[in-house]
Amino acid sequence: MSNKVLVITGATGTGKTTVQDYLVDEYPVTKVITHTTRPPRQGEVNGRDYYFESDESFPKNHYLESVFYSGYHYGSSREGLAAGFERAPFVAIVLDSKGAITYAQELGDEAVVIFLTVSQPDELLTRVTQRGDDRSMLKQRFASPEYRRDLTMPLALQGKAIQLNNDNWQQTQIKLDELMKRLQAE
Repeated sequence: MSNKVLVITGATGTGKTTVQDYLVDEYPVTKVITHTTRPPRQGEVNGRDYYFESDESFPKNHYLESVFYSGYHYGSSREGLAAGFERAPFVAIVLDSKGAITYAQELGDEAVVIFLTVSQPDELLTRVTQRGDDRSMLKQRFASPEYRRDLTMPLALQGKAIQLNNDNWQQTQIKLDELMKRLQAE
């Protein structure tokens, strides 16, 4: 079994964190902790959910990729990947599609990109409202070009990423189980 980075991407509300949590709970997968200047959501903990950074501290890390999205910086450090592989043969990371493209280009076969979609994009606003995101932040996010970009798989990921429709959680779990069984056999 070779080390793999499971890159989970897709538009806001498609279930990226839910998929990551499932993989971490059910398989030898650990979460890559990423950095952000976004304020913590209720219940989020620094060093567990993200490394919450200031605008001054953010640029001091060594990033494989970083992005400015909806007014905040996000990035994953090379040290974070190495620390993850010390804990498990698979590491999972949630990224926007631009970050996923970078991972696919930089890591090649070591990156397994999972692009999440839903059949009815209108349902995404309902999903994120239910999780308690700030309404003014949501309005800004859903109006952003990055949100629209992440609704469909970018050309740079076609043929490299696994597209997974997440309308039905039980069906999504079956597809994830099939993927992990295949990866563990490699």
